[in-house]
Amino acid sequence: MKILVINAGSSSLKYQLIETDTEAVLAKGVCERIGQETSLLKHKGSKNVEISAKMPTHKEAITLVLNALVDKDHGVIASMDEIVAVGHRVLHSGEDFKDSVKVTPETLAKIESNIDLGPLHMPANIMGIKACMEVMPSAPQVAVFDTTFHSTMPQYAYMYAIPYDDYKQFKVRKYGFHGTSHLFIAGETARLMGKKDFKMVSCHLGNGASLCAIVNGKCIDTTMGFTPLEGLLMGTRSGDIDPAAIEYLMDKKGMDIHQALNYLNKECGVLGVGGVGSDFRDLEKGVKDGNERAILAMDMFCYRVKKYVGAYAAAMGGLDAIVFTGGIGEHEAIVRRKVVEGLEFLGLDFNYEYNENPDDGITELSTDKSKVKVYILPTNEELVIARETLRLK
Repeated sequence: MKILVINAGSSSLKYQLIETDTEAVLAKGVCERIGQETSLLKHKGSKNVEISAKMPTHKEAITLVLNALVDKDHGVIASMDEIVAVGHRVLHSGEDFKDSVKVTPETLAKIESNIDLGPLHMPANIMGIKACMEVMPSAPQVAVFDTTFHSTMPQYAYMYAIPYDDYKQFKVRKYGFHGTSHLFIAGETARLMGKKDFKMVSCHLGNGASLCAIVNGKCIDTTMGFTPLEGLLMGTRSGDIDPAAIEYLMDKKGMDIHQALNYLNKECGVLGVGGVGSDFRDLEKGVKDGNERAILAMDMFCYRVKKYVGAYAAAMGGLDAIVFTGGIGEHEAIVRRKVVEGLEFLGLDFNYEYNENPDDGITELSTDKSKVKVYILPTNEELVIARETLRLK
């Protein structure tokens, strides 16, 4: 059976067509500059093609994608009827959903009620759903949220110390993100270890980064909060910061609250500290060149990851596995090394030599005598969405 996975942004639409029997990607691509004068579809199917076409809305983008999938020259299916369901990546579940859901008028209304919790992403996610419902009225639509994997957090972990009535009225609490990635990593780690009952920290490290403490496959805490701004410093995000420092900076720099949030989201993190860009490849080069600010940014990032690993080991009452994923987790040996250095007290024995040049794909970096397993494990969020869609269609 074939599942179409959709990730709709404000002016883009990414897609994959996945054959669920083999979990192979049959085709994938992206519609760029939706709503602008010049729109482009980049499609990888039986052939790779780029198609310029008018896409004033997501409806036209979806139609163009479907036409590409059935095209006699570069398509991969004979007709749209082969697509049994569509899975949509949706940012926020609020407190309304604890799991992925089949889209109905009732569930769609609840999804729309949570736009305020993700005003930059939710409108686009919803546009993608509605466009598919219009163009593919007979295909079941499933919403898979970035947040629901974290719905198992206990209240003492997700609450902020604000008046309880404000939490209830405004839904201000920790939600966590990267849930589809952490869900995939939890499942694959259980497969690698051959058991379901264990304690692990999933380290999704990319331009956006978060850690998740997972006990027996369930999230008990995560670093991102009400928004993805909390937790680790990231490519351009500040991560944890004293709120009073924000007011101080606003006064000194003459910023309003919107400018301050843009500053914290887009001008801080590795970019702001290191001064060599937000890309960790540039940061690593700066470290090798002896750039003191680059070294500082790298040390800050790795220290904060390590600090959360230790905190989560304490919260879980032990640690059986650390898993690195995401662009940085999978490819930056210096980050993995600096994170695990000093964790020997947990019973971790790390293969530092192998870490510098590991094999591609799933790789174990701990030695046979290590009490804590350490893995590199490439994530696959689209496959999670396809699996969830197949389960609920």
